Amino acid sequence: MTNLNSRMQAVQSPIIPVVGELIKNSPGTISLGQGVVSYSPPPEAIELLPKFLAEPANNLYKAVEGIPDLLTALTGKLSTFNNIEINARNCIVVTAGSNMAFMNTILAITSPGDEIILNTPYYFNHEMAITMAGCHAILVETDENYQLRPEALAQAITSKTRAVVTISPNNPTGVVYSETALHQVNQICGDRQIYHISDEAYEYFTYNGVKHISPGAFPGNSEYTISLYSLSKAYGFASWRIGYMVIPQNLLAAVKKVQDTILICPPVISQYAALGALQAKEAYLRENIKAIAEVRHIVLDSLQRLQNLCTITPAEGAFYFFLKIHTQMDSFVLVKRLIQEHQVAVIPGTTFGMKDGCYLRVAYGALQKETVKEGIERLVQGLETIIS
Repeated sequence: MTNLNSRMQAVQSPIIPVVGELIKNSPGTISLGQGVVSYSPPPEAIELLPKFLAEPANNLYKAVEGIPDLLTALTGKLSTFNNIEINARNCIVVTAGSNMAFMNTILAITSPGDEIILNTPYYFNHEMAITMAGCHAILVETDENYQLRPEALAQAITSKTRAVVTISPNNPTGVVYSETALHQVNQICGDRQIYHISDEAYEYFTYNGVKHISPGAFPGNSEYTISLYSLSKAYGFASWRIGYMVIPQNLLAAVKKVQDTILICPPVISQYAALGALQAKEAYLRENIKAIAEVRHIVLDSLQRLQNLCTITPAEGAFYFFLKIHTQMDSFVLVKRLIQEHQVAVIPGTTFGMKDGCYLRVAYGALQKETVKEGIERLVQGLETIIS
């Protein structure tokens, strides 16, 4: 068969399935790899499904941008939690997860050869989407604590730049960007008339009194701000595939073209479930995030034993720690050895654009207190054995 010369050859392979195959070949491995939560959607999500089934017309296509009741519920959530008001200048589009919202955005605002600025370490699916669209990811290093460097971002803007991307709380580092830094980036984008794409999939996961900040709430630059959200994390909705985006009104026609071509409409049954999830009692989020905070504390305590072997950057959000390992070993080689020799899985830093040095992302959202102790103990002992 003739070899195909496809644009996909320039796109990195998704790392999660690669690590998943290694885990499959090492039975009993505890995964500190994939960024998911251990808990299920709230009962309110499931309770609304009979309403979906009772409506005969629900087997038909629905509105590209989402069903009206869900759009109304999201409008209320955005106002209450994010301080973002939906008005004549902006609008909501429901998507099949926030990764799709990002892809919609890139295809809507760019032409091939355009540039999108990413902070490193970046989220690998963002870099992949940019490359798929025939655009170029321009990488700007964060500081030693993985915080934004607004001046460096401003210097990276060229005539081909279409957007700057921020993720806060951050994947893969777990850091939360300050309001000041986010406001600076948002202002830079507004002044240069490029978009600020704010990925807020982990908006509810902050600790020690740290507050989430939504750049879409800043006054003055709403026409250049695109906000991306997900139900996958906070509501245990990973397989239901529901996210949403808040975009300037003038982008709606372009985004609908993309979504109508790729998806037509988000799965309607999942939209009903999402509507139910948004009606969950406050205790659902509060108790589940409290449990993850307790797991986080166990992980952080255990990692302190590795202070001589790695740098542990403070992280007050999401459910990740991003470790810089004091070794010249390739990070993927280290990941393979941890799985094969110590039955614990993490994600290599190379997939997040960290080529200079050995970095590992440790994810703790999928673990409970009973399993995290064993998993993190395997990681600590494995690194002590391999690196020491």
